[in-house]
Amino acid sequence: MGAGRWRRAVGQAGRSVAVWGVSTVTMLVLAGILPDFRLQSPDGDSATTIAVTAAVGAGVFGLLSALVWPLLVRLLLLVPALVLGLLVFFLNGSLLLLALRLNPSGQSEAAPETAVIVAAVMSAVASATGGALAVRDDDAYRHRLYRLADRRRRGGPACPATPGTVFLQLDGVGHDVLLTAVGKGLMPTAARWLGHSPRQGPPARPTHRLTPWRTDWSSQTGASQLGILHGSNHDVPAFRWYEKDTREVMVCNRPTSAAELQRRAVERTGDGGLLSADGASRGNLFGGGAGEQALVLSIAARRRSRATRSRAGYFAYFSDPANAVRTALSFVADVAREIGQSTRARLRKERPRVARGGLYPFVRAFATVVERDVVVAAVTGDMLAGRSAVYADLVAYDEVAHHSGPLGRDAEQVLTRLDRALALVENVAEHTPRPYRIVVLSDHGQSPGETFRSRYGLTLADLVRAGCGLPVPRRAERTRSGAEARAAVRAALRRPVEEGGEQHRPSRRSEPVVLASGNLGLVSFPDVPHRMSKEEIDARHPALLSTLANHPGIGFLLVRSEEHGGVVLGAYGAQIPVDRLDEEPGPLAAFGPGAAEAVRRTHSFPHAADIMVNSFHDPADGEVLAFEEQIGSHGGLGGAQAKPFLLSPLSLSAPVTDGEDLTGAEHVHRVLRRWLRESDGPQVPLRTVREERAA
Repeated sequence: MGAGRWRRAVGQAGRSVAVWGVSTVTMLVLAGILPDFRLQSPDGDSATTIAVTAAVGAGVFGLLSALVWPLLVRLLLLVPALVLGLLVFFLNGSLLLLALRLNPSGQSEAAPETAVIVAAVMSAVASATGGALAVRDDDAYRHRLYRLADRRRRGGPACPATPGTVFLQLDGVGHDVLLTAVGKGLMPTAARWLGHSPRQGPPARPTHRLTPWRTDWSSQTGASQLGILHGSNHDVPAFRWYEKDTREVMVCNRPTSAAELQRRAVERTGDGGLLSADGASRGNLFGGGAGEQALVLSIAARRRSRATRSRAGYFAYFSDPANAVRTALSFVADVAREIGQSTRARLRKERPRVARGGLYPFVRAFATVVERDVVVAAVTGDMLAGRSAVYADLVAYDEVAHHSGPLGRDAEQVLTRLDRALALVENVAEHTPRPYRIVVLSDHGQSPGETFRSRYGLTLADLVRAGCGLPVPRRAERTRSGAEARAAVRAALRRPVEEGGEQHRPSRRSEPVVLASGNLGLVSFPDVPHRMSKEEIDARHPALLSTLANHPGIGFLLVRSEEHGGVVLGAYGAQIPVDRLDEEPGPLAAFGPGAAEAVRRTHSFPHAADIMVNSFHDPADGEVLAFEEQIGSHGGLGGAQAKPFLLSPLSLSAPVTDGEDLTGAEHVHRVLRRWLRESDGPQVPLRTVREERAA
């Protein structure tokens, strides 16, 4: 045995003994505190006997955790992931009870509920101790990471020496929000990358550049991520829309819809996607052509083996009981944090405000704790395995900002925790078998503002029904949030169904189907097989278009026109053909540059709605009016929602040349493909002729 290997073996043995000793002390302390947990006979034993009993019990428990726990998790592969998270405590407690029974002294026992507590504390303490000791020994820590990398890569090709690329998507974080957070010191890792001077010490040298980009009209994850990963988001007019040819409602975060959208994109572009060469997709709506996929919604609706593969990331993470305990405790803490924050907002009568009760605290905690921990662990595992390209989505900020507002203190706290995730990935990159370039980007921003319903007392559907001369219900039904976290929760529970209250097929063909995607609304008439024209709508419902266009909460409408091909309608009879919007923007003037191009592109989609409705937008404060119950929204035009960011290493070529705008998710896809080809990176398929012309 070589000297280096001998030192590592001795060091590992020393750390194991230290962890065992700390576990023994922890067990002794808990036995003295908890009345239903004892390590001695009822008649009492000597201190030596009690210590030996604790030492043997801690040793057996550690051995069972190392050997039996992974087997239990594998046997429970078909159990819903969140159910497994709850079972973690009971399984861990069962292992402790078994360890106490196997103790030769026969003097130790614990009540079942006490065993759950003792096992959780011991697992957390042992994990913290082992991790701290390993990190203190840099050589041992590096060797452990390399060993994990070899294990993950075993049986595959040798890891190349060329750089790999990690794409981390911070869902919903706008360009200006990121800059503000960096300026406030909320995101020190991002600040250091950008070369922002710390409060004390010399200025940092920048390693990354920050580039804003402009979304399509549909500023939401489904359209943006499909375009980024697969190079095409053609015919994705919104987060949810009605397709007349199939008579179905498509919803981007429904597994069946996500799978169909991915199929259409692959068919249109002719290649698998951004990650088709040795890539991994983690926590996304779409796979991007990756060979390794976990927590990906588009494969959650396939046959059971594929759905199980989609949830594999949860089981890989929970196979370590210490991970499960740590995440579960953080989950409970975040539920309590949300309840406290929402209560404070209610007592202060903050405006705007939406309801945050029911299951929302648990949905939020899932997004900010469980999804973050599992996805980051999967990404670090991919880096240790030396994968060439990894793309992961962290949805925490988006979920919180929908309900707390994109500029509030609640959302700022989430940004700080996301920055810690960036720091963790950066630290792991120092020990990976190949160098990594870390690219951080967002898919859209969020625009603040109260809801359409809270300002006017009726929903968009109510307004449409009134314009059609149909009865309006006294109390409007609340629309459901389209946040990605809800889809992730349903997939984790093995319930990938559409959102409650949202019809897969309209029940009455004569009534309009009204759908909301943030501040973008879509109105379709299901009994007409084609996209209705303005002339047809006016003949059928003479008051509808004027009712919508003149409402103070509506910014503009887009409809097909038999005379002009397509027109944008606004208040006071404004009617601008889509091919004249550059010269005469009319109602689009308040929505800034790029609005006309985005509207024209959506008008060309086969499944554009009969009436596309964009809410009012105030350029002075950036506010919009969401047609959903969200005070931070995205999905249409107006404000920060259409201005996400791209944070890239300086070692990569600039995303665009000086004076050029980075516009649309498909343009971002072409930039990322170019980066993957640089430095002899993974050879993704060559661009199609259509892409070459577009570039």
